[in-house]
Amino acid sequence: MRGLRDKTVIITGAGQGIGKATAIRFSEEGAKVVIADLNETTGQAVADGIQSTGGEAIFTYVNVADRDSVKAMVSSAIKTYGGIDVLVNNAGIIEDVTLKKLRDEQFDKVIKVNLRGTFICTQEVTAVMCEQGSGVILNASSVVALYGNFGQTNYVASKSGVIGMTKVWARELAKDGIRVNAVAPGFIQTDMLAHIPEDIMTKLANKVPLKRMGTPEDIAAAYVFLASDDANYINGTVLSVDGGVVV
Repeated sequence: MRGLRDKTVIITGAGQGIGKATAIRFSEEGAKVVIADLNETTGQAVADGIQSTGGEAIFTYVNVADRDSVKAMVSSAIKTYGGIDVLVNNAGIIEDVTLKKLRDEQFDKVIKVNLRGTFICTQEVTAVMCEQGSGVILNASSVVALYGNFGQTNYVASKSGVIGMTKVWARELAKDGIRVNAVAPGFIQTDMLAHIPEDIMTKLANKVPLKRMGTPEDIAAAYVFLASDDANYINGTVLSVDGGVVV
């Protein structure tokens, strides 16, 4: 993709799954990657893997729901690479339970990471981008934010909120040279779905017109495109990468 070589990209939740695939893909495009994650072991392993193939990457610990932790992440990126060109707000959690059984702490936990975390990271990073006069913010939503899903009140609320914030920020930050978009993955084969029985996974795959689950690499490709100069007139959109589930 055009315009990604030597750009600095922060990816939250980059220690595994979609975040890991996204970090690797950005590195392949010549970007400098900041692997930001709660898990030092997996996060450092991703950074080491990128370095071993000749790419540039560092690991930095971050709790996206804690502002001081996010500030430290931003400082680390600037200290190492001198600026921040792209932020991928990928970090997220699920804690599924039906409305009748949903406890306050379960609702708050998911909102705190998925929604508040996206807000804090974006606010801290855009302070840097505004000074530069350029930047790209990419937010992880989900197709369930578009049509709902059984047992996911908290998760759907958080991912719907991400779409709303994406559209607000696209309007507010455009004058500062910052584009903001969201990606809404469909059924993606990651550790987050590892607890689902195989027969259920098969049923999910059969609901997809393409008749397969998505891969982390499918989502990584979307992030790389939206961050590139090939997408320099795309702002405020939600790109569904779901094999046609929402058609």
